[in-house]
Amino acid sequence: MARLSDKDWNALKKKLTADGRFEKFALGEPEQEYVTSRGMDILRLHATDFVNKRLAPANPKNDGRQTPTKGHPVFIAQHATGCNDRDSLEQFFGIKKGRELTEAEVEKVVNAILSWIEEHLGV
Repeated sequence: MARLSDKDWNALKKKLTADGRFEKFALGEPEQEYVTSRGMDILRLHATDFVNKRLAPANPKNDGRQTPTKGHPVFIAQHATGCNDRDSLEQFFGIKKGRELTEAEVEKVVNAILSWIEEHLGV
């Protein structure tokens, strides 16, 4: 399964830690059970779907409020990794607002989300 390179992951973690996001969010027991019962391949499908629908458009609907902070492990990971709205994507990933994300950018965002979940759960 593709992940961010160690260099990219460590650089992102440094930015997120400085911002206070990395430690602020955690998966609760229901979310941990969700990950365990479904596996990372299913989470990758969910994360890709969420990113494509909620972040990838040039002007996402309800930008800034489109990602809940609970209810799915991917939502929590999106907030923890700065992948929850276009302002955060610009801040942490350098992806400018107002244009659609490329396939490579979607993959990078999804890999960041899954890297956080894997690290958080020690997978």
